[in-house]
Amino acid sequence: MSVVDLVMPKLGESIMEATVLKWLKKPGDNIAQDEPVLEIATDKVDSEVPSTAAGILTEVLYKENDVVPIGAVIARIQTAGGTVTAAAPVAAPAPAPAPSAIEEIPYQPTTLPEDMRPATVHQAGSPRFYSPLVLKIAQEEGISMAELETIPGTGLEGRVSKKDMMAYLQNRGKAAAPTAPVYQAPAVAAPASNAVATTAPAPSPVSYGGNVEIIEMDRMRKVIAKHMTHSKHTSAHVTSFAECDVTNMVLWREKVKKEFEKREGAKITFTPLFIEAVVKSIKKYPMLNSSVDGDKIIIKKDINLGMATALPTGNLIVPVIKGADQLNLVGLTKQVNGLADAARNGKLKPDDTMGGTFTLTNVGTFGSIMGTPIINQPQVAIMAVGAIKKRPVVIETAQGDSIAIRHMMYISLSYDHRIIDGALGSTFLNAVARELEAFDINRNF
Repeated sequence: MSVVDLVMPKLGESIMEATVLKWLKKPGDNIAQDEPVLEIATDKVDSEVPSTAAGILTEVLYKENDVVPIGAVIARIQTAGGTVTAAAPVAAPAPAPAPSAIEEIPYQPTTLPEDMRPATVHQAGSPRFYSPLVLKIAQEEGISMAELETIPGTGLEGRVSKKDMMAYLQNRGKAAAPTAPVYQAPAVAAPASNAVATTAPAPSPVSYGGNVEIIEMDRMRKVIAKHMTHSKHTSAHVTSFAECDVTNMVLWREKVKKEFEKREGAKITFTPLFIEAVVKSIKKYPMLNSSVDGDKIIIKKDINLGMATALPTGNLIVPVIKGADQLNLVGLTKQVNGLADAARNGKLKPDDTMGGTFTLTNVGTFGSIMGTPIINQPQVAIMAVGAIKKRPVVIETAQGDSIAIRHMMYISLSYDHRIIDGALGSTFLNAVARELEAFDINRNF
C-alpha cells in the first residue's frame, strides 16, 4: 500500500487560492484515476479536481467553504501496491480540535498580541482581494466593506483570512483598552447628547419599504461586481463610437451558412467575423493589446481574444481564444462555438478564462444598438458590437449620391486613457470599421 497526496492544482496565473465548494467523495470511497473528487471555485470560474491516482480516499483535510492555497494537500488517497509512505506534513500548527486541525495552511498566527503584529495593513485606495469565504463571513456578521478594509490580513500579500475574521469578531465590540491593538475600528464622532459608549454600536438592520423581493447575490455575481468596480477604480475609462456598413458581411453569411455548417459541422455566427476584423486591426495597432504595470507598458505579442458570454443564470464570463491571430475563419468559428457551449453548460476549465489580452462583447445579441463596456483588467481595451439594423443611408455611386437600404451597426471601444489617447483609440476603432465594411462578398471560407 502507498499513500498519494492530492494537492490543489495550479489554476492559472494570478490565482493563488480556491474555495472548496463541495466534496463529491467522502473518506472510505473508492476512486478511479481522473474521477472528480471535489468542486472548487476561484474568482474566475468553478471547476472540478480529479483524482491523480486510483485507490481509496482515506483523509479529507479541508471542509466545504474553506479557502485553500494552490499547492496545498487537500486529501490523501491510499493506493494498492508499493510500500506505505507517510505524506509530507502540510504544516505544524498549534494543537486544535481534530475536525478542524488543518485549516488554511499558510496562516500561522493564532493569537492577537504577538502573531497579529506583523499583519500587513491595507493601504487605502489600493485594490484588495477578498475570498468568497471572507465575504460570506462579513455579510453574515454585518461587516460593511468600509469596516472590512480596516482589518489587517496575515495571508499572502496581506490578504484577510478566515482566522483573521474570527479573531476580529472575537474582539469586535469589546471595551477599548490600552492594549487593544489593530482590530479597533476607527472612532466615529457621536452627538454631544449621547452617552459615551464603550462598545461599537451594532449595525442597524436595513429596512426596505413597500412590496419588495430580496435576492441574495450568488458567488459569481459578487465576483463580477468586485471585478467591475476594481476596473473602474484602476483605469481611466474613455469610450469612442463608430458606425459601419456591414451589408456585404451580412449577405455573405446568409449565402454560405448552410454550406458552411454542412462542410464544417459548425454554425457560423457573426462573432468570428468580428473577431477576425479585430485581430487584423490589433496587428496594425499593437498598443491596444497591452497592459499596464506601474509605469511600464507591457505589449503582448500573443493575441488572446476574450469573448464575453452570457450564462443561463444571467451572469457573465469571458472565455479566451488563445492565439486568435493564428486561426483562420473556420478555426475561429469552432473555438467560438466550443467555448460558448462549454460556458453555458458549466464545462469551462480554469485555463479557458486565463491570459486574455483584448475582449469583445456583443451587446447586439440582446437588442442593444451600442454599449459602453467596462475594461476587463488587466487589459487596456474592450470593444462592443451592437445590433445590426436595416436603415436608409446615403451612399456614393458612380452616378452620384443615392439613398439605399443598408445593414448598419454601431461599434464602441472603451480604452484605458492612462496609455491610450483619443487619437489612437479612435484610429483603431475606425480601422475595425473599415475591415468590416471592406468585407469581400465573394470570399471563400
